[in-house]
Amino acid sequence: MGFRRHGPFQAGDQVQLTDPKNKRHTITLKQDGVFHTHKGAIPHSDLIGQPEGSVVRSSGGTAYLAFRHLLQDYTLAMPRGAAVIYPKDASMIVGMADVFPGARVIEAGVGSGALTCFLLRAVGPEGHVTSYERREEFAEVARKNVEKFFGGPMDDNWRLVLGDLVSSIDEADVDRVILDMLAPWECVDAAAKALTPGGVICCYVATTTQMSKTVEAIRDHGCFTEPHAWETLVRDWHVEGLAVRPDHRMIGHTGFLVSARRMADGVTPPPRRRRPKGTTEEL
Repeated sequence: MGFRRHGPFQAGDQVQLTDPKNKRHTITLKQDGVFHTHKGAIPHSDLIGQPEGSVVRSSGGTAYLAFRHLLQDYTLAMPRGAAVIYPKDASMIVGMADVFPGARVIEAGVGSGALTCFLLRAVGPEGHVTSYERREEFAEVARKNVEKFFGGPMDDNWRLVLGDLVSSIDEADVDRVILDMLAPWECVDAAAKALTPGGVICCYVATTTQMSKTVEAIRDHGCFTEPHAWETLVRDWHVEGLAVRPDHRMIGHTGFLVSARRMADGVTPPPRRRRPKGTTEEL
């Protein structure tokens, strides 16, 4: 994970160019490269050696702001085999599932590799991520996207397995299991066997029906705490002088997250306490 993330631009760096209308282009710098646009050309040599946050101009006179892209920008622009998990959800998975440096993580349903990038960055060089993907074409897209972002193979930190989680899993005492698939409830038992006591299962699903089935499967399994289900909505704000208002567009529903913690072997979770019908009094 030694890919350069700061310092002056060098050949091989991926640079994000943003024009005055906030349109973004990502290029990989080459000594003799040229970025062509209908607003003119920008030789890569104009960028190499410059610090991040520089402004370069095309031959047509348009100014572009140059930065290395953030992970959130990269995942939204990456080539897709399957739909990507949005940065807002990937960030919540990393944060709410407490994916820590050095963690051992299993991911099932690698998609296009967006969440994989977030997980690999979170576990750091001492951690490890194993990703299971059933479809070969998705696995190949994910591999290319991950290796492009980190600047090369991630053999020390990442294992990509082509196959079904339930039939292919060969790990134990892992810290986190992240399921991004059509039917995560089918993998709850496999996740329970792989997780260490205290570990976290976190599932990403798109519909309320999937959420309900996932919650009930985790609840009925008997090895997990009461599952927690939620979603995250992000709304930007327009701030210009005294004109301060919510933006007209927002990233609304993308998916639901369901999480729970693995209990110790042989321990039965205490029964849930409910409010009786017709009263607001706590039991």
